[in-house]
Amino acid sequence: MSDHPDKSTLDRRTFFGASIAAGVTLLGTSQMAGATETGGSGGHAMNPADRPPQADEFLSRSVVELSAMMHRGELSSHDLTQRYLARIAQMDKAGVALNAVIELNPDALAIADQRDAERKAGNARGPLHGIPVLIKDNIGSADKMRTTAGSLALANSAPAKDAFIIERLRAAGAVLLGKTNLSEWANYRSTHSVSGWSGRGGLTRNPYVLNRNTSGSSSGTGAAIAATFATVGIGTETDGSIISPSSICGLVGIKPTVGLWGRSGIVPISASQDTAGPMARSVADAAALLGPLTGVDPRDTSTNASRGKSAVAYEKFLDAAGLKGARIGVARELAGFSDLVDARLNEAIAAMRSAGATVVDPVKMPTAGKYSDAEGVVLDYEFKAGLNAYFASLGPDAPVKTLAELIAFNEREKAREMPWFAQEIFVRAQKCGPLTDKKYLDARAKCIRLTRTEGIDAVMAAHKLDAIVAPSNAPAWTTDLLNGDHVTGGDTSFAAVAGYPSITVPMGFAAELPVGLSFIAGAWEEGRLIKLAFAFEQATKLRREPKYLATYP
Repeated sequence: MSDHPDKSTLDRRTFFGASIAAGVTLLGTSQMAGATETGGSGGHAMNPADRPPQADEFLSRSVVELSAMMHRGELSSHDLTQRYLARIAQMDKAGVALNAVIELNPDALAIADQRDAERKAGNARGPLHGIPVLIKDNIGSADKMRTTAGSLALANSAPAKDAFIIERLRAAGAVLLGKTNLSEWANYRSTHSVSGWSGRGGLTRNPYVLNRNTSGSSSGTGAAIAATFATVGIGTETDGSIISPSSICGLVGIKPTVGLWGRSGIVPISASQDTAGPMARSVADAAALLGPLTGVDPRDTSTNASRGKSAVAYEKFLDAAGLKGARIGVARELAGFSDLVDARLNEAIAAMRSAGATVVDPVKMPTAGKYSDAEGVVLDYEFKAGLNAYFASLGPDAPVKTLAELIAFNEREKAREMPWFAQEIFVRAQKCGPLTDKKYLDARAKCIRLTRTEGIDAVMAAHKLDAIVAPSNAPAWTTDLLNGDHVTGGDTSFAAVAGYPSITVPMGFAAELPVGLSFIAGAWEEGRLIKLAFAFEQATKLRREPKYLATYP
C-alpha cells in the first residue's frame, strides 16, 4: 500500500513517486490512432503489429453515462464486461503488453448476468450496479481468485472472507472484473526495488511511454484504468501508492482519511497509515466509487471515527464553481524538483485564480522533512505486527505464518523472488519488538505532532485555507531492473503520515508524461477536496489518453 522507507530515512519512495522535498521516500479513437505518432516530441513509435486496437466508444464513458445507458436498455452489464475483457485480451499480455492485470475473475460475466437480471426486475442497487471494477491484488476476495500481494509465497492463498470494501463493492452491485499487478508487498520489501514489479505478476508498463515506470505500489490499477481496462479501479496506499501511480498514469486518485474505508482483509503495512481508495479517469468517477464503500468495518476499529463524518454519495460535491471563493495554499517547498513540473504548477495556480480562488503562494510547511525517520520506525513496527496478524487470519493452512517464515521462503526461492532486489526491509522489520516499545510509541507521537498539529492543521489554520496544493509527482522515470527506481520528486507524505485525505488531479504534461496536482486537507474533508478538485478539472480538462509510445525521448 505504500512505498517504503529506506536507509532509515524515507529518502526513496518507490511506491509513490517520492517526496524528495520532504526528505521522504501513481480512450478516444483519435488518441488511439495516434499511438504510432510522435507529434514531433521525440517519442518513438511502436511496431505497427503491436498497435493498440481502436478504442471502444463505450469503455471510456463515465459511471453515470454507463449506468444511464444500462437503465435505458441501450447496454447490458454483460456486454460492457465482455468489451472490457476483450480489450484486456488485446492489450495486456498481447499487443502493447501492459501486464497490468494479474488475474481475471472467471465469474465476471456470470456476475454481470446477475446484475442485468436484477436491473430488469427493478432492483438496481445504485450507480455502481453492473459497473466493472478492477482491484489491486492485496485486497482479499473470497472467490475463485487469489489474494497474493504479488508474492509467490501467497500464490495459492484464497481468503475465506471478502475484505470489507469488497463486501461493500458487491453490495453496491459492481462487477469484480479481476485483480491488478502491484509492486510486490506494496513495495515494502527492499530499499532497491523496482516499482510495478512482483514475483507473481512480473513488470507492469506505463501506457503513456512503455519503458517508463508506472510508479507504485498500485501500479497495475494505474496502468489498467489509464488504458481503459475497467470503468474504475481500487488501489491501496500507505504513503503515495494511490497518489503517485494515479498522477503518473494521468488519473484522478483519492487517498481517503484513514478510517473512511475499512481495511480488514487487505494485506497490511501500517495500521496508522494504510487505506484503500478510488483510481479513475475523472473526479466524478472517483467520487462515485468513494461513497458506496464507506461504513463502519466491524473488523477495523479505525472506521469507528467515521460515524457521522462519511457520506454515502460524494457526487453531491461535484461543483464546477467549487473554486470560487476558496483559499488555496501552495506548498512551494514541496516543488522545485523539475522546471517542467514547476511550469505546470504555475499554470495550475493561474487557472485556480481565474476560477475565483484566492491562492496564497507560498505557504511554508515548517515541518517538511522532519518526520521521515519517525515514519520509517512506525512502518517497520506496524508492518511486522500487521503482517503476522494477517497471516494468522488466513487460518492453519496459511502458506506462511509469520514474517520470519516469509523471509525464509524468499531465501529459498531467491531465483524467482529476488532476481533484481532483495528484502532488506523485511529483515529490518523482523528485528522490531512489540507495539508497546517506547521507540515505536515515541516515533508515532512525533509523526502525529509534525504532520498534524504542527503541520497541516497549523498551516491551514494560520492561512485560513480550504486546501493545500503541491505537485503530485515528477515525470515517470525509465524503468531500470538492475538499479531500481530513481524518483526525483513529488510529495505524498504529509497527508499519508497524518492519515488525512488527498486527491490528485491531472495537471498537464511534462513532454509526453502526465503530472498531477495534489489537494490536501484535514481529516474527513473528502467532500471539500472533491469540490475543489472537480472545479479544477472542469476548468482545465488536462487529461488526455495514452499514446503507448515505445520510448521517450
